[in-house]
Amino acid sequence: MCYDSQARPPVPPIAGGAATGEEIVLTAADGNRFAGYIARSGNAAGASVLIYPDVRGLHQFYKELALRFAEIGHTALAIDYFGRTAGLGVRDDAFEFRPHVEKMTLPTFYADVRAGLDYLRLQASGKVFVTGFCMGGTLTLLSGTEDFGFAGIIPFYSGFGRVFPGARGTALAVANTVRYPVLGLYGGADAGVLVADVEKLDVALDITGVKHDIVIYPGAPHSFFDRRYAEFADASADAWTRIIAFIAANK
Repeated sequence: MCYDSQARPPVPPIAGGAATGEEIVLTAADGNRFAGYIARSGNAAGASVLIYPDVRGLHQFYKELALRFAEIGHTALAIDYFGRTAGLGVRDDAFEFRPHVEKMTLPTFYADVRAGLDYLRLQASGKVFVTGFCMGGTLTLLSGTEDFGFAGIIPFYSGFGRVFPGARGTALAVANTVRYPVLGLYGGADAGVLVADVEKLDVALDITGVKHDIVIYPGAPHSFFDRRYAEFADASADAWTRIIAFIAANK
């Protein structure tokens, strides 16, 4: 598991501006209704960020992360995965997410992504980036192989072993077909995501020719991007700095 209910995203290393957040319900083309959280920056011409949560779905960490992006000028939308099987309920620590993860398919997830993108593009006219964490990081890489029109993708500690129903292979197996610039952020002491696999991702992206920066923070664990981890505050600050620069360079 990536983040529990006490996790909170680090604050970006620049002054925050005004942002407003709102719980919403989105509807995919096939009629699926699923939860989202939109944070508006007030900058209608700015870049936007689509956020894929970890395996637990849309919980508080990702709502606050959307607000942090909006405070630095990027409208952000975090989406839930489980509308098809769990409805619109709360994704707190009591939520039994694993049975619903097992029922996910990549084609239906992509249908929800398209609904999220349609909504996000109504909020701001700038380019759209996607970031995701743990399972969401894996889905970020997989999404990067599709024609979603992203300006760039930002996976955090993406797993490399899962094959979602409907996928052409693992995120590592299809990495040589990624279409968009990549900023990958990983912990060097992550017991679940091996450095050797991260290095293989880097090699696969070399083959694609897409611009990419794969960063491994020595000693940092899975989920280091959490302001409770004071000992990894430097890694979190550096990650924010790289994210901000990556968006600026590709928007």
